[in-house]
Order: sequence, then C-alpha cells, then structure tokens
Amino acid sequence: MKQVKPFLVAVALTVTASAFAQQAPKPEQVIKWRQSVYQVLGWNSNRIKANVDGQFNREEVVRAANSTAAIANSGLGALYLPGTEQGKGWHDTAAKPEIFKDGKKVGELAANFAREANELAKVAVNGDQAAVKAQFGKLGQTCKSCHDDYKVKD
Repeated sequence: MKQVKPFLVAVALTVTASAFAQQAPKPEQVIKWRQSVYQVLGWNSNRIKANVDGQFNREEVVRAANSTAAIANSGLGALYLPGTEQGKGWHDTAAKPEIFKDGKKVGELAANFAREANELAKVAVNGDQAAVKAQFGKLGQTCKSCHDDYKVKD
C-alpha cells in the first residue's frame, strides 16, 4: 500500500495537469497551482528536516520522501505555461522570467531534482538517519541551484 500512494499522487497530478492544459486555465490559476505545489514540497522538506535533526521517525520520513518524489516526477514543467511569467496566484509569482526561456537548463535542473528525490525515497526506506540526512542535503542542493537562478529573492 505504501508504494501505491506515491504512484497515485503522480498519476493524479499528471492527469490533472493534462486535463487543465487542454482547458486552457487562466494564468492566475496556474500560478496558484505552482505555488501550492511548492508549499507542499516545503511542508515535506520541513517534515524530513525535523526528523534528520531530531528524533527520527522512519515512517514519517518515508511518507514525506515518497510525496516529494511523486511531485518531482509529476511533470512540474506543466506549471510554467506561457503567460504565467508575471501575475498573482495566492501571492505574486516568485518565478523569474528566465525560467520560461532556459528550457534546456531548467530541464536539467528538474531531472536532477527528480533523481535526488527518487534516491531520497529509496534511502528513507532503510531508516538510516545519517544516510537520509546526507541524501536530503543532496536534494536540498538541487532546490538551491534552481532557486539561485530562477526565484526572486525574498
């Protein structure tokens, strides 16, 4: 059952993104979806960080890592539609316009994120806190590399 949930999340996100792409959603809605996805990623990241820095709960880490991997493999690029370079979703978009232009580099960054997220999900199953912490650090570097180039600084 634990392996089914990430698969179902990935399928749901893919189907939803495909359906919405066919219906030509308003830019504001796409920005909201994008911002929501990153909020969920942040929530999962905080769950993992709390476990690698404190008392380790393997099941909690596995759930958060699987959710992160499912999102990483869901086709996040569909959330960067033309016309969403500017605007407001839940708040003003923090995506720099360059992310919409640097397709090859962004694709490489997304592939790195997916690879490290998948590895984290694998490592989490073993329940080795030090190994999870090391892999979580690698995943964090993929986030940072994208944020450095493509996210407006807070």
